[in-house]
Amino acid sequence: MDAHVSPSTVAGTTSAPPSKSYTHRAILAAGLGPGATVRDPLVSADTRATARAVEALGGRVDIAADGDLATVEGFDGVPETPDDVVNCENSGTTIRLATAAASLVDGTTVLTGDGSLRSRPHGPLLDAIDDLGGRARSTRSNGQAPLVVDGPIEGGTVSIPGDVSSQFVTALLFAGALTDEGVTVDLETELKSAPYVDITLDVLDAFGVDAETTVADSDGLAGYRVDGGQTYRADDDVYRVPGDFSSMSYLVGAGAVAGDPAVTIEGAVPSAQGDAAILDVVDSMGATVDWDQDAATVTVERATLSGVTVDVSDTPDLLPTIAALGAVADGDTCIENAEHVRYKETDRVSAMAEELSKLGASVTEERETLTVHGGDTTLSGASVDGRGDHRIVMALAVAALAADGDTTIAGAEHVDVSFPGFFDALADLGAHAHPID
Repeated sequence: MDAHVSPSTVAGTTSAPPSKSYTHRAILAAGLGPGATVRDPLVSADTRATARAVEALGGRVDIAADGDLATVEGFDGVPETPDDVVNCENSGTTIRLATAAASLVDGTTVLTGDGSLRSRPHGPLLDAIDDLGGRARSTRSNGQAPLVVDGPIEGGTVSIPGDVSSQFVTALLFAGALTDEGVTVDLETELKSAPYVDITLDVLDAFGVDAETTVADSDGLAGYRVDGGQTYRADDDVYRVPGDFSSMSYLVGAGAVAGDPAVTIEGAVPSAQGDAAILDVVDSMGATVDWDQDAATVTVERATLSGVTVDVSDTPDLLPTIAALGAVADGDTCIENAEHVRYKETDRVSAMAEELSKLGASVTEERETLTVHGGDTTLSGASVDGRGDHRIVMALAVAALAADGDTTIAGAEHVDVSFPGFFDALADLGAHAHPID
């Protein structure tokens, strides 16, 4: 499905979708325990994949028709051997969380996904499971899915690189709480996307599980520790999901490039999400940003934007949004420490460089850096490809609001991964943006 976006101004009030990161973790935590009601979950392709993984391991997840809550019956620390292959579709979070959960099974679990997911790396997580007393392998011996996991693991200490995916740490902490010995994760390199592990610690705490950062070693690298023998249980068996700042970034971006005069976004609840950094980025580029944390609203006014330098080592999901903003801004926008952003649903560094270039942007791509030369850019409508990646689709839509002429974005249906109502939200703000079959 394509989406057509025409030059537009936007104004009014809209809502951020619930956090995908928190929803994944809350559904799994409820499944690992006796169960819980997850309120305000993000109901999307990715989070449904996690719900199906929990069901494959012996739980049950019922999502209300209106999407306001997910009722989870857990397997209370004793997952079952799945009856079939666990299909994680396009969700990297799902396959990593489910792989570690499967290491608790007294039996064999097979996990796979779509073509994109089968190209993503899992080797450090598989090695860690081996070191913890289980057995985990790639059927193609390349660290990529399909994966085969035999458990149960006993626990212990593992050493993994921190610059591939923080999801390995998250997965091991979730599973480690249910082992006999607990799990200590030592980092061999600096941890990229560290705020996502902060989200993990936040959810674990909400479900009564104690986990912590360990003392830094002589190289200055801290790790993580979770004791074994713990139980997952939320207060009053209820957990509420906050709004998603990753998805909110596109609405913030739309306000910054096309607000007339401003866009207000509801659901901006303070949390451990590192992607709240988008507010500082847009502010530094010159837009007026007001975050009323008590009211949980963000208001963004359009302004003449200026290029900035941004380090995305901790906020990889913001790269597409920042690149789109850079194409509208004056001067250069340099996005640094971005190599790990190449290992997402697609290589997002190359994808944004190539697709923004189709819109007329001047872009320089290096291995760890993406520079958008806004001063040498005049955006014009064009046909672009969302690369089967929800974040690429939404970021291109933001850029298209400020382009001269109509833009067609292929693969618009992929917004269902994290923000199913994205184009409806833009249209409600007055944008000429809509998907077409």
